[in-house]
Amino acid sequence: MRMRRFKTGRNKTDRAFFLFMLPSFLGVMIFVLIPFLDVVRRSFTTAVTNQFNGIQNYKTIFTNQAFLLAVKNTARFTIVCIPLLVVTGLIIAFPLSKLKNAGLIKSLYLFPLAMPTATIVIVWKMFFYKQGFLNLFLTRLGEWTGLWGEIHKDYLGSSAAFWVLVFSYVWKNTGYTVVLWLAGILGIPNELLEAAKVDGAGGRQCFFKIVLPNLKGSLYTIVILSFLNSFKIYREAYLVAGSYPEQDIYLLQHLFNNWFVNLDFDKMAAAAVCVGGFLFAVIMVLQHLWDKPEV
Repeated sequence: MRMRRFKTGRNKTDRAFFLFMLPSFLGVMIFVLIPFLDVVRRSFTTAVTNQFNGIQNYKTIFTNQAFLLAVKNTARFTIVCIPLLVVTGLIIAFPLSKLKNAGLIKSLYLFPLAMPTATIVIVWKMFFYKQGFLNLFLTRLGEWTGLWGEIHKDYLGSSAAFWVLVFSYVWKNTGYTVVLWLAGILGIPNELLEAAKVDGAGGRQCFFKIVLPNLKGSLYTIVILSFLNSFKIYREAYLVAGSYPEQDIYLLQHLFNNWFVNLDFDKMAAAAVCVGGFLFAVIMVLQHLWDKPEV
C-alpha cells in the first residue's frame, strides 16, 4: 500500500515537472534547435541555387583570410579578457565581502551594464581619438615633465584599438562578476573560517584553503557567462570603427555582418556551424572539468 502511494506521488511529481518544463523545451526547440538544424543543412548547399555541394563551403571559409583573421582576433580577445575579468572581479569582491553595507558599492559596479552602448561609445571616442582626453592628458604631462612633446596617437585606428576594446569589455562586465563572486563568498559558512582560524590558519591560508575551494561553482558560472559575453562586444567595436575596423579588432561578428550584407549565406552557415560547435565543445569541456571529482 505504501509502495503504491509512493509510486503515485512520484508519478504526479514527474508529470508536474514535465508540464513545467514543456513550454521552455518547446521554445528552445522552435526558436533555437530547428533553426540551427536548418543552418546546418544550408551549410552544405549553395546560397543561390540551394544545391548540395558537400563540404565545399567549409573548404571556402577555412581558406578565407578574413575568416582566419576574425577567428584569431576573437580567440585572442577571449583568452585575454576572461582571466582578466575573473581575477579583477575576485580582487574587488573579496574585500567587499567583509563590509557590512556593500549594497551601494555593488550598485555602482553594476551601473555600466545599465548604460546604453551608444553612450559608452561616445565616451570612448571622446577619450581615445587623436584630440581626445587621453592624448591631452599625456601632452600636458609631457610638457610638465619635459620628457615628450604633443601626442596625437589615434588609439582607435591602430593596434592599440584591441586594448581599448579589452578595457571596454572588462569595465562593462566587472559589475556582474563582482556580484556573482560576492554571492559565492557570502555563501561560505562562517563556521569553516572560524574553525580554520582556531587551528592557527592565517588570512592567506583561509583564502586559498577555504574560500577558493568553495567558490568552484561560482567560478564555473562566471567563466561561462564571461565566455559567452565576450562574443557580444561587437556592438562597441562596430559603433566605434564600423564594418571594417583596424585589423586587430576585426572579429567574427564583423565577418558575419559583412557576409550577411553581401548575401554570402552559404559561407555564413558553414562558419556558424563551426562557431556553434566550438562553443558547445568548450562549454562541455568546462563542465567536465568542474564536475570532475577532486582527488
